[in-house]
Amino acid sequence: MPCVRMQGRPPAMPELYIRPGWPAPARVHACTTTRAGGVSVGGYASMNLADHVGDNPVHVAQNRSRLAEALALPSAPVWLQQVHGVHVVDVGAGIEVPAEADAAFATRTGVVCSVLTADCLPLLLCDRQGTRVAAAHAGWRGLAAGVIEATMAALELPASELLAWLGPAISGPAYVVGDEVRAAFISQSAESSEAFLPAPEGRWQADLYRLARQRLAALGVDAVYGGEHCTFREPTQFYSYRRDGARSGRMASLVWLQDIDG
Repeated sequence: MPCVRMQGRPPAMPELYIRPGWPAPARVHACTTTRAGGVSVGGYASMNLADHVGDNPVHVAQNRSRLAEALALPSAPVWLQQVHGVHVVDVGAGIEVPAEADAAFATRTGVVCSVLTADCLPLLLCDRQGTRVAAAHAGWRGLAAGVIEATMAALELPASELLAWLGPAISGPAYVVGDEVRAAFISQSAESSEAFLPAPEGRWQADLYRLARQRLAALGVDAVYGGEHCTFREPTQFYSYRRDGARSGRMASLVWLQDIDG
């Protein structure tokens, strides 16, 4: 699926959608939205896809409709009620929507997994045969609690069969946290210390991308892509809760299976 780009605009304008740079099978379709191309206004401008952040519900509905039309989605995305936890749901199994979960997977064609983020890490997974896909919302709490491990367990496949893509998240230099965050990871793995650099006043720069890569590597996943963006430092491209506060929109990261001739 080609990435949808804005036409007739200066190069500085953001893309509407970002396609993962991973060698996924043809049946696997995936995309992350940016903040461009919607109808929301103010701090939510313009492609906010979250209905829980105070945006006009009419605008959110219009943005979701635009998303489905632009990507020719086979079905409406399954929107989760994310709580920074580790619960994983099979979105092809007739779950109650919105389900309280932070990761979703699908084995059925035409079922769209989705997670919403605005600094937290969106992680997309698929297998090399194109039979299963998953999306996980991985902020520091979810990473420390094991959302990646839980998502991989739900897929029930060897790690060598999986491809992972790290979507747009806040970068280490922009993400300063307290000692309790660092301690939560180091208590599980001493290697995690490599993902934290000293910051002023006894705080730490936390690299979510590196923490995710460490956990994927520990699980045996060596095909890992993405991780080159910073939501905080790219304000025209992405929402950032840490930069903009409560009146910040959310991007969506989507992945689904689709018949090659569909």
